Amino acid sequence: MFPVIGIVVLILLVFGGFAMTGGNLEPVLHALPHEMLIIGGAAVGSLIIGNSGKELKALGGGFGKVFKGPTYKKSDYLDCILLVSTLMKMMRTEGPVAVEPHIEDPASSPIFQQYPKLLKDQTLVHLICDTLRLVVVSSGTLDPHAVEEVMDSAIKNHHHHAIKPADGLQSLADALPALGIVAAVLGVVKTMGSIDQPPAVLGAMIGSALVGTFLGVLLAYGFVGPFAGRARAVIESDSAIYQTVKQLIIASLHGHPQPLVIEAARSGVDHDNQPSFAEVFDGMRGR
Repeated sequence: MFPVIGIVVLILLVFGGFAMTGGNLEPVLHALPHEMLIIGGAAVGSLIIGNSGKELKALGGGFGKVFKGPTYKKSDYLDCILLVSTLMKMMRTEGPVAVEPHIEDPASSPIFQQYPKLLKDQTLVHLICDTLRLVVVSSGTLDPHAVEEVMDSAIKNHHHHAIKPADGLQSLADALPALGIVAAVLGVVKTMGSIDQPPAVLGAMIGSALVGTFLGVLLAYGFVGPFAGRARAVIESDSAIYQTVKQLIIASLHGHPQPLVIEAARSGVDHDNQPSFAEVFDGMRGR
């Protein structure tokens, strides 16, 4: 909702302010489609040149994140804490073998099935299952610090790929002012070819050319740049849930009491998504 409001405010104040100060919108609106075609075409072409089909699809997903916002909410962090805590408690009380069926086929696991939204996140599922699989095959003799390094590497690798749409949008934002200059130069070339025309005609043509520069800068700093920043913030927000998983597993492997493990993970969640102490421990009763 807020990105849409921001776009509306930006357009109204930029063009409305120009009109209120005596500017004539007609030449701008007349030139806008042509300049947009040149700048937009150059931008799309450069994206196709510099990215694979998979990366272009991810870039489109980056735009989607701007409007959808973070995937995970407060209830999802609570579910994550309950899911991992249940598995670690089972491993501690019943032994690693009891956990094995759940991590080998999480889609059929009664524990994982309680959290369908988390089950859809293959990165989260693999982070849990692959880590616990290491513990199972080693019969619980692994150094928690070594396990933490493995989890850090997995999270870092995921983040490297997940953040690419935001990086791509930022690269596009950085290029748009220059592409606006390309459109403006073409407009000047067109004007020079009509140098014998009256001043009024030449003035309109030069004004049309300058719209290209204006449009490139506006798109870069008014639209695509903020889109890139918002996409990055959303991606980083959603990545925080993997740190919660790591905190729960590593603290459990260190042998800390379960209440301390859970509280450490809960308190590490951003305040907007942090479940309360009572919610977590009420959820753990009977597990």
